[in-house]
Amino acid sequence: RAAALGCPRGHSFDIARQGYAGLLAGGVSTASADTAAMVRARAAFLGAGHYAGLADALAALAAPLCPPGGTVLDAGAGTGYYLSAVLDAAPGASGLALDTSKHALRRAGRAHPRAGAARWDLRRPLPVRTGSIDVLLNVFAPRNGGEFRRVLRPGGALLVVTPTPRHLAELRPSMGLLSVDAAKEDRLRRALDGHFRLERTTPYDATVELTAEDAENAASMGPSAHHLDPDEVRRRAARLPSPLTVTTSFRLSVYRPA
Repeated sequence: RAAALGCPRGHSFDIARQGYAGLLAGGVSTASADTAAMVRARAAFLGAGHYAGLADALAALAAPLCPPGGTVLDAGAGTGYYLSAVLDAAPGASGLALDTSKHALRRAGRAHPRAGAARWDLRRPLPVRTGSIDVLLNVFAPRNGGEFRRVLRPGGALLVVTPTPRHLAELRPSMGLLSVDAAKEDRLRRALDGHFRLERTTPYDATVELTAEDAENAASMGPSAHHLDPDEVRRRAARLPSPLTVTTSFRLSVYRPA
């Protein structure tokens, strides 16, 4: 494995021993990036299979859209869980995971043998060649409509996964989780308006059985974790009935370049 990436202008970027390239220079805020504790909780929750059905549904949607030998970009990839599922369903395709969290990228860099990973802020111009991506994944991550449009091939597809207000509804009051913003879909539309047209949306709803440990991980792996005290999360989880039946609810949307 190479130790660094270089460009014709002489810039060099080290590749961490965990397999990701550190492209972010100084002066960029990563305050909202996943912490080491959040990544551990997410890896445990995903490893328990609670979102395996969602990963399968996303892969089934993405694979027919990716030509043989195509390229998949996961913008806001986290640990690379969903990118890995898509690449498994798209033989011969290559993938790139972008995320701001070095803790998540330590896992994403090793998530799949046909995937690379790099640390990057999605709000900035993407370090990806214009028109080079066949399928772009955006799962629970910020959107950059103009840049997503630029890097996609003319016949490419953007797949966006968002939670609905029903998602984890049984956990929210007891665990103190943030609610799903009712304006989330409006913000998504505004972010992509003028760059993409919505082709179709597929709902995905399922119930999962969570132990107290699962509930603790669910609360500790998402945005709510930035506002919750870990000890209080643990105490709240311990008071829940176990197992607890919880709703998972998402929208999987396919967009095409406008």
